[in-house]
Amino acid sequence: MNKTRSIVIASLLAGVGFMSCNSGNMRRNPGKIYAPDMTYSRAYDAYTSNPNFADGQTSRVPISGAIALGHDLPDHLVEGDTNAYKSFTTSYRFNEAELKEGGRLYMIYCGICHGTALDGNGPLYASGKFPAMPANFKDAKYLGMPMGTMYAAIKYGKNLMGSYAGQLDVKQRWQVIAYIKKMQSENGGTPFTLGATSGEAATPVVAVADSAATVREDKHK
Repeated sequence: MNKTRSIVIASLLAGVGFMSCNSGNMRRNPGKIYAPDMTYSRAYDAYTSNPNFADGQTSRVPISGAIALGHDLPDHLVEGDTNAYKSFTTSYRFNEAELKEGGRLYMIYCGICHGTALDGNGPLYASGKFPAMPANFKDAKYLGMPMGTMYAAIKYGKNLMGSYAGQLDVKQRWQVIAYIKKMQSENGGTPFTLGATSGEAATPVVAVADSAATVREDKHK
């Protein structure tokens, strides 16, 4: 009986020892990997050294002129070139909803000075904080003002008005101008030209040219 018991215990101990050794081997050699590329990357990770480039860096500087996804093309408008301002334009065309958004942006960023009625009598001027009245967009001086001149004022500022380039991106600037021009056209100004005709979709991409280039015609024209 004791002999049988001893054999059983010895067998169990041998089995445990074998399993321990085998377990160690399994840890050292886990066997086949289903997707080795996911475990051992063949690519170089960002911010790691890379012998394929002269500077030894994997992360590369974007190609000159590259534009981040979702961002606008540069407008190439140079500050102080008033002749370029007058001819500067855009291929953007806005539908009714986008014009409404232009009006909303105007009320946020422009109406406080230029007035919600575009008459230059905004709350800040009415409070006596400005020595001169902001532009009255219903005045004859501004009814025929080129859109490019307005755009330059938004981008670079004009007199006491600071730049709003940090508050409004390229499309939003043109939306505000479109709203102003639309309102001016209803008050004796030049015909409104940035609206999409009935059944026409708004142009999703801006293609703005500088004074030395020709503006690309909108595909819907």
